[in-house]
Amino acid sequence: MTETKSALSSAKRAKGAVERVMNIVFLVCGLASILCVAAITIYMVVSGLPAIREVGLWEFLTGTVWAPTAENPQFGILPMILTSILGTLGAVIVGVPLGVLTAVFICYLAPKRTQTFLTSAVELLAGIPSVIYGLVGVTLLSPFVAGVFDLPSGASLFTSIVVLAIMILPTIVSVTITSLRAVPQEYYDGSLALGATSMTSIFKMNIRAAKSGIITGIVLGMGRAIGETMAIIMVSGNVVNMPNLFGSVRFLTTGIVSEMSYASGLHREALFSIGLILFIFIFAINLILTGILKKGAKQ
Repeated sequence: MTETKSALSSAKRAKGAVERVMNIVFLVCGLASILCVAAITIYMVVSGLPAIREVGLWEFLTGTVWAPTAENPQFGILPMILTSILGTLGAVIVGVPLGVLTAVFICYLAPKRTQTFLTSAVELLAGIPSVIYGLVGVTLLSPFVAGVFDLPSGASLFTSIVVLAIMILPTIVSVTITSLRAVPQEYYDGSLALGATSMTSIFKMNIRAAKSGIITGIVLGMGRAIGETMAIIMVSGNVVNMPNLFGSVRFLTTGIVSEMSYASGLHREALFSIGLILFIFIFAINLILTGILKKGAKQ
């Protein structure tokens, strides 16, 4: 009896020691994440503010001419800001309904074998490098767009929106599937028992119950759309113009990548300023959507 109590006591001490060690590990990981975010934020602010102070915040944000290497340099990024906003919104408008409906089909309507196949296909899309999307866009989609709309070049905002919409699909579909499968089956069964049809139960009950998870998927998809570079630089035309659906444009991310290799002085600092604006832009979107999620959770 004494030996049994001693063994149990030793096991409890060992379990307590493991828990304390894991708590320390989790604390260190959490602090490391916070420090990384803080370090990135400080670096972007320190690197981006000098050019904004020299050029002027208003001129930098509302200027329509980007000519950093001209005799009289101009650093207006309004065309790139508007292009990034419209490109992201366009991708969300196209990708979100398609992604949510695909998730609904996989969860509730598709046969088992089809579910497995579609789930694997979505996972495959998520693993494809962005440069492959760009190659497909520039070799197949751009010529198709140019031929259909009788354009000299298919590299445009429209092509970029289509590519971005396809790229955010895996994120939206995967997160939506997880959210829908987390909804208790009793919700669906109870709705049917009250006389609702299957489609009504899915869209009026299950999707509403999974709303928070679906919005999270949309936020993650928007994050990828805003930060995408390689694919977009290949299909957008990469010319600083005011947004035109079928014209060549440049996004904030592609503006940094295309010029950072040879930039110097104020030009280089201005590129860091673009990165700071992009950072603030993404932070603001996450903050707004997080507020929407919290409000929805309270309701």
